[in-house]
Amino acid sequence: MYAIIETGGKQYQVEEGQSIFVEKLNVEEGSKVSFDKVLLVSKDGDIKVGSPLVEGAKVEGTVERHGRGKKVIIFKFKAKKNYRKKKGHRQPFTKVKIESIAF
Repeated sequence: MYAIIETGGKQYQVEEGQSIFVEKLNVEEGSKVSFDKVLLVSKDGDIKVGSPLVEGAKVEGTVERHGRGKKVIIFKFKAKKNYRKKKGHRQPFTKVKIESIAF
């Protein structure tokens, strides 16, 4: 059984017991979180596709931890002009363990 959910402007294929990294959620560690934007649910070959969402479907999970990803270096320069700019960015994330898929 799996589902496709949308959160943080991205889509994720999830299964029960799986841990996923999503855009940072404003939820405490160890608390429950539910995703209502379910686009597709599949169970034993029976697929339900929403238009755009599956009615009554819900995916629930537990927040394991928050963190920041690896540093991405942004380096700008212009040739022969002595222009150099170096910047770094670390994207915040939330690790969520999927507990149940209901529809």
